[in-house]
Amino acid sequence: MFKTPESIREGPATCRGLSIVIPVYRSEATLPELVRRLETVLNAIADDFELILVNDCSPDRSWEVICELAQQNSWIRAINLMRNYGQHNALLCGIRAATQDVIVTIDDDLQHPPEEIPKLLSKLGEGHDVVYGAPLHEQHGLGRDFASWITKLALQNVMGADIARQVSAFRILRSEVTAAFRNYSGAFVSIDVLLTWGTNRFSVIPVRHEPRKAGVSGYTLRKLITHAMNMMTGFSTLPLQFASIVGFTFTLFGVGVLAYVVGRFFLQGGSVPGFPFLASIIALFAGAQLFALGIIGEYLARMHFRMMERPSYVVRATSVSESDPASALEGVQSEQHRTARAV
Repeated sequence: MFKTPESIREGPATCRGLSIVIPVYRSEATLPELVRRLETVLNAIADDFELILVNDCSPDRSWEVICELAQQNSWIRAINLMRNYGQHNALLCGIRAATQDVIVTIDDDLQHPPEEIPKLLSKLGEGHDVVYGAPLHEQHGLGRDFASWITKLALQNVMGADIARQVSAFRILRSEVTAAFRNYSGAFVSIDVLLTWGTNRFSVIPVRHEPRKAGVSGYTLRKLITHAMNMMTGFSTLPLQFASIVGFTFTLFGVGVLAYVVGRFFLQGGSVPGFPFLASIIALFAGAQLFALGIIGEYLARMHFRMMERPSYVVRATSVSESDPASALEGVQSEQHRTARAV
């Protein structure tokens, strides 16, 4: 059941209900401090709140730490996925399990300070449906920054909004927006693209971005580029349009070459000599054709995986405190049963 926007109070940055969704991967060292800081912030801004920790099959002791935190805190709910599905898939799982009016997504590495949540909540109260926390100064390396730039360019095309270049994993949204992708079941997930299915009322606000407390980012250059390609071919027709432009350009080029050959024959009485010229033309056209076929193949692969009904995620186990009602996990369990049948 989705709440009305009146759940966000006017004036100070407070609300009646707030769900925090955090995908967890290799974060056993940062989770206790993250939970402690979140509790302090949430007690000040929300009457009712919950923290949903989604373990994306982390290879360290993250799940054990999550279970301990859930047992110690009645407001923490834990979900353990069957395997590593990726950050956005884990976010989709957590967002669907959220029960409060307003949802906040935040990373598990403490680079997004929980103390900045009131800023996002205040901006959301101005009438927006989704607000991103754009870092003032990102604490990443050159390679990661370049890969993020590529991903955001791809996202800008898919979302069709200039704000796409300022998106981040630190975001706040109204729960009713999630109705637009409630039944989405594809294996390739981009939360930011799915949000555009439900609203176009986006905004952004600058927030602090702190150095990573422990470990290294799970997003490598290769993974970010792969994510960008998945967005382009999974949620946009731009690559197909680009292939059409390439084909049209080379067709014009071929017409120009034909006109040159025919004109030379009539004006000078001879054909264009030389094998290198012919080989170059053939290589150009063959390359353009293979390029277009490759793009079409990517879309066929997406259709193939969609027909296979590969699930976005499958839940292995959940852990909540004894004080939580069993119905709190009804949505997650029903999703687990549905995705299990699809496997």
